[in-house]
Amino acid sequence: MEFCPKCGTILVKKTKHFSCPKCRYVSKEKIKLIASEKIENQNKINVLKKDASNVWPKVKETCPKCGNDEAYTHTVQMRSGDEGETIFFRCTKCSYQWRERG
Repeated sequence: MEFCPKCGTILVKKTKHFSCPKCRYVSKEKIKLIASEKIENQNKINVLKKDASNVWPKVKETCPKCGNDEAYTHTVQMRSGDEGETIFFRCTKCSYQWRERG
């Protein structure tokens, strides 16, 4: 990238030469621009184990299947924006999942 020696603006290519769009400076010499990018090839696939995916917050909620009093929770907006969110629960003991509409 070349800059204007008068005002510091990036020079733009016009026909054969580069010129400044701000102060109308025109370079007398041809400027050769080379762009390169280094891309790393990653063949790895990251896999989450079942226990590593339990990043949801825990709440006091009774499981309808086993009676455990603790569950993971998260919310999702399932319907239109003016209606409440749907709250999903997953039991920390038996992994049973259920939902409650808000």
